Amino acid sequence: MYGFAISTLIGVALGFMFGVGCALAVMYSIYMGGYREALRDMALSTKPKRWHEELAKVKKMDAKK
Repeated sequence: MYGFAISTLIGVALGFMFGVGCALAVMYSIYMGGYREALRDMALSTKPKRWHEELAKVKKMDAKK
């Protein structure tokens, strides 16, 4: 019984650590991909339509403050 408990505890701990680690890695890669795309949009001479829409939203939020 003692061996099963230790094995279970190790399995749960490793599973939790790898699960959280993988989730963080995925979130980081999504975040960095969006950040890189935003930098590319800023470097364009003509901005995309969505860039202007989001800029208008930000300015509207700043005006409320």
